[in-house]
Amino acid sequence: MRLLPVRDGTVQCTASQEREPAYCRFCAHSVAFEEGGVWKPSPARACCIASRATGAVEMDKVTAVKCDDASGEGYRSFLSVIS
Repeated sequence: MRLLPVRDGTVQCTASQEREPAYCRFCAHSVAFEEGGVWKPSPARACCIASRATGAVEMDKVTAVKCDDASGEGYRSFLSVIS
């Protein structure tokens, strides 16, 4: 599990790519968002039977993102997983 801190409005998605955390909410690799010291499940996990995340995340308050991208693939839309 990677912990990606938000710095200057971005997270280090891959070694060569920074992204705004708003992208992470649609990424199959995002697991959770830290908001106000509380970890909230990623909206991308809403369709995951094991997670069933349903709560909203206020992206402007996110300070870190938990990411399960161990291979360095980078952003992958969760829509490709459910389509």
